[in-house]
Parts: sequence; structure tokens; C-alpha cells
Amino acid sequence: MEKKRCGWCEKDDLYRNYHDEEWGNPVYDDETIFEFLVLETFQAGLSWYTILAKRENFRKAFDNFDYRKVAAYDQAKMETLKEDAGIIRNGLKIKATVTNAQAFIKVQEEFGTFSKYIWGFVGGKPIDNQPKNLKDVAATSEISDKLSKDLKKRGFKFVGSTVVYAHMQATGMVNDHVEDCWKRNQ
Repeated sequence: MEKKRCGWCEKDDLYRNYHDEEWGNPVYDDETIFEFLVLETFQAGLSWYTILAKRENFRKAFDNFDYRKVAAYDQAKMETLKEDAGIIRNGLKIKATVTNAQAFIKVQEEFGTFSKYIWGFVGGKPIDNQPKNLKDVAATSEISDKLSKDLKKRGFKFVGSTVVYAHMQATGMVNDHVEDCWKRNQ
């Protein structure tokens, strides 16, 4: 019998596998949180599918999402990235990724881990929104508004409330699997 899934992921196996194996699973390690932050930053204004299809290219281009290395990128490295056809060649997003890596490290220094900081906005455990269908899934929330504002105050770029909410969904800070999705109560 075919698994019932959230309707947005039925485009192909890339999307279905992402949904089944990653989306909405709580992530507490800083490395993976940073990876999703980079990907969500580049997704701003584009489809998530576009980013997912280029994920391995992003991984190679950004040193396996090593935020320590990314934080040290100089102008020459950023110019090289702008020439990389395998990723989204947006200079502002590339610069924002470097800036965000630097801010990420500052948050770690203040809180011990970035995970402790970001999960503090949801009390350390996922918020279950229990959407019945895709129409019930929000694009933002009061918490994503608050987190977005705090990230911006800390120097992060391309972290509007919609981007932040998508990050919260991806990293399992919120559970937005619809009622009849097999992952709903996993």
C-alpha cells in the first residue's frame, strides 16, 4: 500500500525522500542546523525543490557546510562562488551566508550551541500544529516573527519570518505534517 504523504512532496522521489527522511525531524546538532540555514537562505524567492536539486552542489561549494570555514571566506572565495553554475549565483546570498556563519559562531559563543539558542524559542521541543490539510499550514508564526527579528538583531541576513518558519519546519521545530500523512505521529 502506498504511503500517504503531505501533498507538497509528491512531485518525485527527490521530494518524497526528503519528506520521508528529513523534513520535520527534530535537528539538534549545529552542523545540520547551519546546513538548513544556508539552504533556506538561498531558497528565499525560489522554490525549495530548486535548492534541494542543487543540495550536493551547495555542499561541495560551501565546504560541506562547515560554518567555521564559511565564516573565513574572503572576497576572492565569494567571487569564485558567484561563478559556480551548480549553485544559485546570487552575490547577496553568498555574502549573507558568510555573514550568517560569522553570526552563527557569535551565537554559539553566547549560548554554548546554536541549537540551544534556536530551540529556546520553542521551549526545547517541537510545536505540533496538527494541520488537517495543506491549507492549514502557515507560512509564518508569532515565533518565526520573533526569531526572525532576533536573528536580524544579531546580524543575520535573509532571515525573514517566512524563511525562518521554513527552517523551523525543516529542522522539526514545528510539526506541520498533515493529518493523513504517515509521518504525522512518528
